[in-house]
Amino acid sequence: MKTIKKYYRVDHREICFIKFILEAYDGIAVLTTLDSGLGIVEINIAPGCEKDVESVLQDLKNDIMIEDTDYSNKRRE
Repeated sequence: MKTIKKYYRVDHREICFIKFILEAYDGIAVLTTLDSGLGIVEINIAPGCEKDVESVLQDLKNDIMIEDTDYSNKRRE
């Protein structure tokens, strides 16, 4: 099965915190940092866990800047 990839721009100081929160929900998602300076992260969501991840992110949005982005994984030259 393939994961669902979603991209977000987050407060770069909170990347580790968000990663640890998602890891606490064993197996629902994996966060990868794509650009730490800009706070761009990719979240790979396990099939069937989309609502759970969205719920976690909505709760975190109360305290942390998290917004959807259409960031593409193109390498900068």
